[in-house]
Amino acid sequence: MMRALYTAGSGMKAQQFNVDVISNNLANVNTTGYKKEKAEFKDLLYQTMDRAYVLNDAGKPVNLQVGHGTVVSSTVRNFDNGTPEQTGSNLDFAIDGEGFFTIMGPQGIVQYTRDGSFKLSITEDGMKRLTTSDGYAVLDSSGEEILFDPEVNISELSVSPLGEMSYKDAEGVSIPMDQTIGMVIFPNKYALEAVGNNLYSSNSATGEPVQVTEVENAKSIMKQGFLESSNVQVVDEMVKLIVAQRAYEVSSKAIQSSDDMLQIANNLRR
Repeated sequence: MMRALYTAGSGMKAQQFNVDVISNNLANVNTTGYKKEKAEFKDLLYQTMDRAYVLNDAGKPVNLQVGHGTVVSSTVRNFDNGTPEQTGSNLDFAIDGEGFFTIMGPQGIVQYTRDGSFKLSITEDGMKRLTTSDGYAVLDSSGEEILFDPEVNISELSVSPLGEMSYKDAEGVSIPMDQTIGMVIFPNKYALEAVGNNLYSSNSATGEPVQVTEVENAKSIMKQGFLESSNVQVVDEMVKLIVAQRAYEVSSKAIQSSDDMLQIANNLRR
């Protein structure tokens, strides 16, 4: 009897976590470059009371087992591309493919993002630095900060699909800048760890990042003047939320039923 209480309780805790994940997806439906997550579950240990066996053409063909509930095993991020939305800004970029922008994050640690809504900040020597909205420097393919001379007219900045930058001078002549906006891919992008502020950190499970420009037949390209919207589908998340809510309710009902049965057993008289 007590087993049912704990088993149903594990189901309620798992669905509470599921609702937490769904709520985070819904909260970020308008976050640039956000990738939705999904909670995955696994069943817990089983108590085996009788095993299947065959003996002299007879025996028991099936096991007698009972499980002890469920637990959250992982959260998996869906890296499908979001819809590109045209902004018209020369400093907005969307990646079509599996790439990530490289950012010099807090404490000098290189981090990665799909949010290409970049800005300009002015350095002490008057140079223009390409940064994120939080002021973190955007890195080029060599891992260096991207700085523009004061005379560069940003409205004339042009970036190729692989991130090569150029601008037009006052006479309309295209001047290459010999600098490429960094865009990397990972052997296992699903191991990237979200750290907030639209940033990801790599680890030993992601493998080493590789610049897209070093990959033959790379499938990731950069679109200037666009931003990638979140890939959250509100209707899908609402359906998942309803299913999770119902699963939570039936687990609570199982606890209530178990409690009623315990009360009946407790009230038995000889």
